[in-house]
Amino acid sequence: MKKAIIFDMDGLMIDSERVTYQEYVKKLHMLGHDDFTEDLYKHCLGKNKAGICKVFTDHYGDNFPMKEVWDDVHVWIDESLRNHVPKKDGLDELLQYLKTHGYKTIVATSSARVRVDEILKNAEIVDYFDDSICGDEVKHGKPDPEIFLTACQKLGVTPDEALVLEDSEAGILAAYNGRIDVICVPDMKYPEPDYASKATKIVDSLKDVIDYLESSF
Repeated sequence: MKKAIIFDMDGLMIDSERVTYQEYVKKLHMLGHDDFTEDLYKHCLGKNKAGICKVFTDHYGDNFPMKEVWDDVHVWIDESLRNHVPKKDGLDELLQYLKTHGYKTIVATSSARVRVDEILKNAEIVDYFDDSICGDEVKHGKPDPEIFLTACQKLGVTPDEALVLEDSEAGILAAYNGRIDVICVPDMKYPEPDYASKATKIVDSLKDVIDYLESSF
């Protein structure tokens, strides 16, 4: 019996990955780089800051002005999300369902605490969660399972009592490595076969998670 649902944030609850990609494209164009494709950005999905920075330096070299790019892009993203937080289809219905049916809930995201708190507040969904854990509060980012295992500890459940909701390959692998069931709701990238095989189920939207819970437990 599942007692707890662990939510990723970006790309899963919040439709922010497309916004983020466009801001990177804008910044890199200003620096004379017009080759930042969606395929390259997809390697960043689900990773923490260190993992994302490595994607850029691997592609552009060690002299790439990563700090400038990171700082500018995230200021622009935060400004955008401060004005409007685009929630994924079915999020509100799922959160209400989980609250009504007594599930424990937690956000486990690679994003930093200050950003997470503001986005959850602006999206008006803070009260639906029992707790949260952020990328700057763990030593190892996804696909290491640390963040999800810590989430289980915070909620007082075992991994087999939890269900992770993720959109990224790194998130799927992190849950799999922690022996926690994971439902994937793909965002910008459908998981490659090796990752898809590690997901408990792949669904089209968060609305489908309700059907899964009702039919499985």
